[in-house]
Amino acid sequence: MTETLRQTFNRPVIMGNELHYMAEAIAGEKLSGDGPFTKRCHSLLEHELGVQKALLTTSCTHALEIMALLLDIRPGDEVIIPSFTFVSTVNAFVLRGAKPVFADVRLDTLNLDESKLESLVTPHTKAIVPVHYAGVGCEMDAILEIAIRRGVRVVEDNAHGLFGRYKGKYLGTFGALAAQSFHETKNFTCGEGGALLINDPALAERAEIIREKGTNRSRFFRGQVDKYTWVDIGSSYLPSDVLAAFLYAQLENREKIQSHRQKVWVTYQAGLTGWAARHEVQLPFIPVYCEQAYHMFYLLLPTLDIRQAFIAHLRQRGIHSVFHYLPLHLSDMGLQFGGRPGDCPVTERVSDQLVRLPFHNALTEDDQQVIIEAILEFDF
Repeated sequence: MTETLRQTFNRPVIMGNELHYMAEAIAGEKLSGDGPFTKRCHSLLEHELGVQKALLTTSCTHALEIMALLLDIRPGDEVIIPSFTFVSTVNAFVLRGAKPVFADVRLDTLNLDESKLESLVTPHTKAIVPVHYAGVGCEMDAILEIAIRRGVRVVEDNAHGLFGRYKGKYLGTFGALAAQSFHETKNFTCGEGGALLINDPALAERAEIIREKGTNRSRFFRGQVDKYTWVDIGSSYLPSDVLAAFLYAQLENREKIQSHRQKVWVTYQAGLTGWAARHEVQLPFIPVYCEQAYHMFYLLLPTLDIRQAFIAHLRQRGIHSVFHYLPLHLSDMGLQFGGRPGDCPVTERVSDQLVRLPFHNALTEDDQQVIIEAILEFDF
């Protein structure tokens, strides 16, 4: 393993025709959004996932912001969000005036704890936002049952989970809407990018309008109106077709990418299971009815001090590992929304314990053996 790779937690990798397609996009007549490669990405996602409509965005953050606009989130509305997630999940709704209601997560999958969900629903609840952590599906049957019974919309943050499944159904196809990420740390990337998946047909046309700066420009280009104009609120959420060209090449190689990532995940699991059992370290848990997206491999160390010593141990050997989310309810902003220590005890615990191992599309078996051997040397 090269020194560069040994030190790298993540590394974006060319997997096929990325450079060729980017050159083709540059040589074409349209570099801006919704060009030929954007349309190819839309078609691929719609066909493979079976969604009503897919729209590329400049980031997963922007896909989440479009969600909030489509749900007509307003001041006084409440949105239930796991405290153990990235800040974009909550920002999208707070920007529209919503009050975040922070939910705790399960200790096994680190997903939203459905057993605690109903107690958080109030007459002001507008949406529930399950986050499929590490690309492992949340308990969507229970979440949807509660949401339907209480008259609340479900929208998915599926940044980690493209092509993962829950009980045979693709993640991102359960809620009315779902957000995807194509950031450089994700399985499939264009550097910065995202997508909005639309499962409720009633939201499709307005999603196009919001994404096109609040205009009916898409209808104009389809010949449905003779001119386009400002018809709704919106912003500029279209990525360049050059980025879509890079992404399309990645999506074309989805089976190759996922097969490699599965091999990386299984190698970590096989190499670390015995060490983890001896040291009471928790490895990722995948329910039998979930097909994970192989987004990451993490460890839950017994304490914060041990976690920090573990990271330092690997760093000394040139291996870059990282911890993950800090509890949103205890952040500066979370406290302003009423968050208190003890509100989400599992989140507070795993935030101190979790460490992510290097995981990217260029890792080889030799790379991993160096990492695994370094972990096996760590005793406490």
